[in-house]
Amino acid sequence: MTQSLFISDLHLSEDTPHIEQGLTKFLKQEGGIDRLFLLGDIFEAWIGDDDDSPLAQRFADTMKRIADSGTQIYFTRGNRDFLVGENYLDQFGATLLGDSVCIEVAGESTLLMHGDLLCSDDVDYLAFRAIAHNPQWQAEMLSKSLDERRALAKQLRAMSKEAASNKAEDIMDVNDDTVRSVMAEHGVTRLIHGHTHRPCRHPLQNAERIVLGDWNKTGWCLREQGTSLELCEFSL
Repeated sequence: MTQSLFISDLHLSEDTPHIEQGLTKFLKQEGGIDRLFLLGDIFEAWIGDDDDSPLAQRFADTMKRIADSGTQIYFTRGNRDFLVGENYLDQFGATLLGDSVCIEVAGESTLLMHGDLLCSDDVDYLAFRAIAHNPQWQAEMLSKSLDERRALAKQLRAMSKEAASNKAEDIMDVNDDTVRSVMAEHGVTRLIHGHTHRPCRHPLQNAERIVLGDWNKTGWCLREQGTSLELCEFSL
């Protein structure tokens, strides 16, 4: 019986030690997990795999312990940690997934995404995303010093929060037509994603969309046990 955990949107930073501690506690309590899926925005910001911050090392150490216990770890980049690369993930043997990937979950072909690409009404964000995912832009970013990148990441976070405060709520949620189109393209009847911070199991016509929650005062996970799926909220 396959046992898996799906989590996203922890937004780890040095300013949120309770979330980091909650993650460690949660994973220790779970134990015996076959697969752990990290579906993006695990970090509030990621400035490159050469990041020498204590947080980056502590997280790698935590994940290494999980991997050494027999759990296979999979990582999907989010809009906050899109610069995470294989050099960092190799420290704990994680597999880097693409923007969308189909796997079997609870006996059914399932599409995994971070979720930002589903928010097709947020045209300003998607325009920035296209720039930020350009290899030339990323190479230029990574050529800067760590201090320069930290300062730029702080500036981008502030700009993002200001922009979000001026957008209508529905613009930052998924577009239903885009969801249907993406699921049809991949031939699946189940979609799991994060990003929107609106945890819920949405029934669709002969299908389902499962949204993971963000970690703040509580944590969220989707737990697979054989053919069972449970969306869970828990205290940190």
